[in-house]
Amino acid sequence: MPLALFLAIGALAAGGPAASAGRIDYDPLRVDDGQPQQVDLIAGDDARSREIPIRVYLPPDTTPAPVVLFSHGLGGTREGCRYLGVHWAKRGYIAVFLQHPGSDDAVWKNVPRAQRMAAMERAASGENLQLRIRDVPVVLDQLETWNGQEGHALAGRLDMRHIGMSGHSFGAVTTQAVGGQWAGRAGSATEPRFRAAIAMSPSSPRAGDPKRAFENVKIPWMLMTGTNDTSPIGDVDVESRLAVYPALPPGGKYELVLDKAEHSAFSDRALPGEGHGRNPNHHRAILALTTAFWDAYLRDDAAARAWVDGDGPRSVLEEADRWQRK
Repeated sequence: MPLALFLAIGALAAGGPAASAGRIDYDPLRVDDGQPQQVDLIAGDDARSREIPIRVYLPPDTTPAPVVLFSHGLGGTREGCRYLGVHWAKRGYIAVFLQHPGSDDAVWKNVPRAQRMAAMERAASGENLQLRIRDVPVVLDQLETWNGQEGHALAGRLDMRHIGMSGHSFGAVTTQAVGGQWAGRAGSATEPRFRAAIAMSPSSPRAGDPKRAFENVKIPWMLMTGTNDTSPIGDVDVESRLAVYPALPPGGKYELVLDKAEHSAFSDRALPGEGHGRNPNHHRAILALTTAFWDAYLRDDAAARAWVDGDGPRSVLEEADRWQRK
């Protein structure tokens, strides 16, 4: 057993510093100087005559690495949330950013400004959600194929036994669906290959009991939202976002509520109409907590688990930010 891991486990057993804040040298924000490689690809779904653009951030180290998927919000693209892809790749993850036709930037591009909100509302449909949900296993299958395809840019790079799912807004809804949420008469779209999930700006189902929807979630979830995280599309309010965590069963479940964070706090730039200034510490906190979560549950890193379950998160949060786990 590596000495550092032995010491971390020993400190946990003894109730030492690692038990409260993670191993003293564990830092989820620390990265090496190497730069990730960026590869743009298309995952094809012949059965639906559908093409799914993806952007892959590859770590400098070429050994097989855990894989994390990210699903963009309504009107977004695979190019969004680059700060996440770059950091995760620098931390040794293959970060795969999906683009969902029908709810990507084609919804509002070349549409007169006065008609854009109506176009966005039409795109936030159950039909597009089902398309997104079905995109996810298609991309996973394609990654499996490329991983074994000699000469491909991804050949031998992917550890497909350790995969996480994440997303923001409509991408969070997508993440919830494939991560274990029950959808009533629609049943379950759970993708069994995922070992952990992160939902940024999650939301409760529009109808039905949230407890029924989330009580059978089996894998670790991390939820992230803000005290001003509302969305005019679908009239999603903060109460809907905060109702998810209490409905989840205990065991590897976390919630971050960033003080004064608006809906765009998790993305690259502010949205039109958002009035509060962006807090630069929000991205720092998001990067630290998501990285520690991936390390804990995709790498089974004892030091990361001690950090995220102990006092580590408070070291990157501001006083008014709220953090809880169960």
